Amino acid sequence: MIADKKLSSKGGGWLLERPEQIFTPEDFDDTTRMIQETVRQFVEKEYRPVAEALEHGELEHNIPLLRKAGELGLLGVEVGEEYGGLDLPKTVSTVIAEALAGTGGFSVTYGVQTSIGLLPLVYWGTKEQKDKYLAKLVSGELIAAYCLTEPQSGSDAMGAKTRAELSADGKYYILNGTKMWISNAGFAHLFTVFAKTPEGLTAFLIERDTPGLRLGGEEKKMGIKASSTRQVFLEDVKVPVENVLGELGKGHKIAFNVLNVGRYKLGAGAIGGAKGALALSAKYAQERVAFGKPIAQFGLIQQKLAEMATRIFAGESAVYRTMGMIDQALSSLDKANAAEAVLAGIEEYAVEASIIKVLGSEVLDYVVDEGVQIHGGYGYSAEYEIERAYRDSRINRIFEGTNEINRLLIPGMLLRRAMKGELPLFDAAMKLQKELLEPSFEEPEDKEMAQLEGLKKLALAVLGLAALKYGKQIEEEQEVLAVAADILIDVFAAESALLRARRLGGGVYAEMAALYLYQALDRAQAAALSILPRLAEGDDMRLMASAARRLTKHDPTDLVALRRRIAQKVLEAGGYPQPKA
Repeated sequence: MIADKKLSSKGGGWLLERPEQIFTPEDFDDTTRMIQETVRQFVEKEYRPVAEALEHGELEHNIPLLRKAGELGLLGVEVGEEYGGLDLPKTVSTVIAEALAGTGGFSVTYGVQTSIGLLPLVYWGTKEQKDKYLAKLVSGELIAAYCLTEPQSGSDAMGAKTRAELSADGKYYILNGTKMWISNAGFAHLFTVFAKTPEGLTAFLIERDTPGLRLGGEEKKMGIKASSTRQVFLEDVKVPVENVLGELGKGHKIAFNVLNVGRYKLGAGAIGGAKGALALSAKYAQERVAFGKPIAQFGLIQQKLAEMATRIFAGESAVYRTMGMIDQALSSLDKANAAEAVLAGIEEYAVEASIIKVLGSEVLDYVVDEGVQIHGGYGYSAEYEIERAYRDSRINRIFEGTNEINRLLIPGMLLRRAMKGELPLFDAAMKLQKELLEPSFEEPEDKEMAQLEGLKKLALAVLGLAALKYGKQIEEEQEVLAVAADILIDVFAAESALLRARRLGGGVYAEMAALYLYQALDRAQAAALSILPRLAEGDDMRLMASAARRLTKHDPTDLVALRRRIAQKVLEAGGYPQPKA
């Protein structure tokens, strides 16, 4: 394996090195903690009193909530001070996303406003566009919506059918088409709309009262009912040429870069939601009596609580590790080209953004599902909070690029970087091939780190074999890419949990890290063995299968005792045992 410390600043570099330190929530500065507390108070004082009304369709409550958030400075965390923003590190915006997770549909309203709503303007807007709209978006006076998805093009953003044609006098673009699933549409004042021009996909800023812009009715959704979701119809909508956002034909840059931001924020929000669901579940388990004692005393309930907490710990560790890398990269950016540098810094960690999007959303889905199970029949009742958490969770595996799309992106982006010479994956894979042919009799001093190294080698082996066999046709082998993605996700999460646990001095955190790593080894071995016959044949396949077993080798562990100890800490904490700073 490679241990080049220069890779620490490269996205995906963790696969080829042995990092010793990562950024964790325990590293938050005073400003971050102060804003975190501000958001918690906002949720209790402003959101809770109108939560039920929002859930029952009184969506107008979103507007004063957003404006109150604006008063508190929460809408402009990533906006420069000249437009009323705070211009704080990306970690702060992620902390806010996590703290707002319990607000269900309102967190979507907020997320659209502060990410896909105003960031395109921040990074691609002209001075005139920013002067006209940005300060009002930061205050909440204006509310934003983002129109990319269409009825016939969901994940395929480049397949948009909406058209924009230049008028005869050259002063306007005339837009025609339909946009679907547009969050905030019901009360938005400013729409960022993507349409095809002769140059390619292009973004436009369109005000709500523009003739020809018409809204559909509110969609009847499974969850996030507190948010507004409508279709947007464009019928000969005249948009002044000065309202083109960014360059003609370069709208894909806006769409894909903003998605990277949305992905890491979604991952953080999902972890926040999972913490809330675990707290509900732990409380119910201690209060619910069956067979003469609280159900929290039963082994299978404790198993669920331990698994929920363990996955949250791994997810949280991965989220803030990523944010630390992004903020470190942005701290040395070129101030002369700040917007371009910020985008380049975020794009550098697009792999990690996709990882924590998939990881966070699937941790949340697991936790709310087990939360409903712990509640039994009451979990199926709308009278209990866990029911809404279950419904609200499901959208996260679809938002910001489906988890299937992100699973294709994770190994796909790594392989593209390797082909460009930006990441020495292929050199590492070649060295690994030789290593796998040699017997190993060494007994490692640090078994957990050795097991983690084995996971990394297995991920490299799968990537290397896939690239060797399929070359540029690898994009057609989605099942292979998905297996590689799952192993890579587990590598990043397990390493993040283990490094953080060691900083925390062991205890329940070391136990959660150990449990996650143990299961990651099992998952990786099964995943690799399932796909190896697609990558190799005969003796080569048998050799690689033997290597997969060797790389994921671990001794049996008493998982029952391990989970019971973790569950006890969950019950003592009344939920997720959040480490103290």
